[in-house]
Amino acid sequence: MDPTLSIYDNLGGGPTLKRLVEAFYPRVQKDPLLAPLFPEDITPVMEKQYMFLTQFFGGPPLYSDAFGHPMMRARHMPFPVTRERAEAWLACMRAALEEIGIEEPLRGFVLDRLSGPAFHFVNTP
Repeated sequence: MDPTLSIYDNLGGGPTLKRLVEAFYPRVQKDPLLAPLFPEDITPVMEKQYMFLTQFFGGPPLYSDAFGHPMMRARHMPFPVTRERAEAWLACMRAALEEIGIEEPLRGFVLDRLSGPAFHFVNTP
C-alpha cells in the first residue's frame, strides 16, 4: 500500500472496483439478512455502488456528478438497517476483497474505511 496514493489508486482504479462490486453483490443476494433489502434486478444498484465507491475512495466524483451529494444515510433511511445487517454487509465486502486478491494491509484499511458508514446507516434496533 502506497500512502501517497488514494485508496482508489491503491486498489487499482476503476477496473478493480468493478471487479469488487461484481464479487460483492452475489454474496449480498445470498445473505439472508441482506437479500430482502435489495431489488431482484441488482444491476442499477451495482452501478450506483461502483460510482459511489469510486468517489468514496478518492477517484472521480462519478456518484455526485450523476446524483448530487451522496447523502447516504438519508438514502438508506427507508430500509431497516440493523447492526447485524451492517456486520453482514461488511462480511460480504471482506469476502469480495479476498476473492479479488486485495491483500493486507490494504484490505483491512478498506474495511476500516467502510465500517464507519456501514454502522452510521444503522437506523433500526
